[in-house]
Amino acid sequence: MSPTRAPVPLSSLFLVFFRVGLFSFGGGLSGWVYREVVTQRGWMSDGDFFSGLALSQILPGANITNLSVYIGQRLRGPMGAVCALTGLIIGPFFAVIALVTAYARFSTMTWIQDAMSGAAAAAIGLLLIVAAKGAYSTSKKLVPFMILMATFVTVGLLQWPLVPVVLGLAPVSVAYAWWKASSNA
Repeated sequence: MSPTRAPVPLSSLFLVFFRVGLFSFGGGLSGWVYREVVTQRGWMSDGDFFSGLALSQILPGANITNLSVYIGQRLRGPMGAVCALTGLIIGPFFAVIALVTAYARFSTMTWIQDAMSGAAAAAIGLLLIVAAKGAYSTSKKLVPFMILMATFVTVGLLQWPLVPVVLGLAPVSVAYAWWKASSNA
């Protein structure tokens, strides 16, 4: 922030992050924040923003919440951090409450139940397509296919807990990938 520039109003900081939080779904939020904070408003330089983005990615927690705290702190101190974070999470907080309330009220309607069943079936179908394509591409190589099958059998059929299975098979998979990459180099 340039010392001659007027401080960013807390209300503006809140509203920018409120809009980002309310109207965004999935990934890409840091790109939207970059556009709002650096490109459109000029509140930060590229270097300051990317330093904050790198820091937000190595800290525990959601990257976008870390980034909002960083930007708010950088622009207006502790109150800026509070305004940015509150703006980011308050819209989705009330949107989720409204959706859960509406679902609880209307979930007994037959057409709502049918729509939810259809959405669940579509999600399962998409998951099966991704799994089938992954299995097909993996089946072309023996070791990756064996690791895939070991995971499927132990977790899917034997019902072993996923974390210990992955912790046991991950070193084998990583060692194979490392060996394969070094032999291709």
